[in-house]
Amino acid sequence: MAVKVLVVDDSSFFRRRVSEIINQDPSMTVIDTAQNGREAVDKVIALHPDVITMDVEMPVLDGISAVREIMAKCPTPILMFSSLTHEGAKATLDALEAGALDFLPKKFEDIARDKEEAVSLLQQRVKEISRKRFLLGSRARAATPASEPVSSARPMTPRAPVERPAAATAPAPVFKRSGKSYQLVAIGTSTGGPVALQTVLTQLPADFPHPILLIQHMPATFTAAFAARLDGLCKIGVKEAADGDVLRPGQAYLAPGGRQMLLEGRPGSARIRIIDGNDKVNYKPCVDITFASAAKAYADKVLAIVLTGMGADGRDGARLLKEQGSTIWAQDEASCVVYGMPQAVAKAGIASESLPLDRVAQRILVELGR
Repeated sequence: MAVKVLVVDDSSFFRRRVSEIINQDPSMTVIDTAQNGREAVDKVIALHPDVITMDVEMPVLDGISAVREIMAKCPTPILMFSSLTHEGAKATLDALEAGALDFLPKKFEDIARDKEEAVSLLQQRVKEISRKRFLLGSRARAATPASEPVSSARPMTPRAPVERPAAATAPAPVFKRSGKSYQLVAIGTSTGGPVALQTVLTQLPADFPHPILLIQHMPATFTAAFAARLDGLCKIGVKEAADGDVLRPGQAYLAPGGRQMLLEGRPGSARIRIIDGNDKVNYKPCVDITFASAAKAYADKVLAIVLTGMGADGRDGARLLKEQGSTIWAQDEASCVVYGMPQAVAKAGIASESLPLDRVAQRILVELGR
């Protein structure tokens, strides 16, 4: 059965463009369009689409408010379209916080090297998030009520960790420390990553004993806003990484969008290098590149975790880390928005553990003896 899509945007041109792209794929069909958030809410309740594409800025009811109301009344996978500006970044993060699963820039040329790649990426994103309806009940319960006004001037209260599906009612495993020693934690993620990282990092104590590297596939204009949001929500410090930063305990460093983050030096005095990198590399930032750099600088002293994301970025870097004796974990399939990156690591036999998102922070603390 074809994936049923509702396209929401106040621009008739953009509605038509997105609809044409989606309808090109025989496995999907646009069942209707809406011009504003209020119309979107009404049509979601009436038509029950499998996926919604949603603009952020719209009249009558804006996209963020519409997401909140939809998640409260009829939880549905939502793909946001946003502008690549600082304000667009904050609004998009608010939309993800409200329950949207993924986002893309409205200017397709910003996400692809050519038209065909852009079309393929949009189609792939819609199909991927259509498979994740089971995640949405817990997100809707944890989200702020639809009646609460949206403010992009401050970070919102962090969502409760994504719950496991109803079938996962068995007693939670008792974690045991392996006895290994670490000097660095590195986390790579993509689609679904902003919420996943917030879920993990907000559970870490202020006296966390090691520096943390964060590699999230995200546009350059988004990472500063995302780092600032996390810093306001977390007990640890979070900053957008800058060239020359010295790694310090209890501080997380988010790789800047559009560039590559590497390490140089030795544990205890390692510094971050931020470079433009090779244009042939698919991802900027790239998890593989940062993980490989960490393997060289920290050898067997890294605890690396691959969270939700599309594709296989992180697998090759994780393999290099494992060859050095470091530890690799992956998020489990049930709690992922997209089980691509973690699956690649797990299937390759690189990950020693597969963890539900809501247990990752606890497992980290146990492993570090906290």
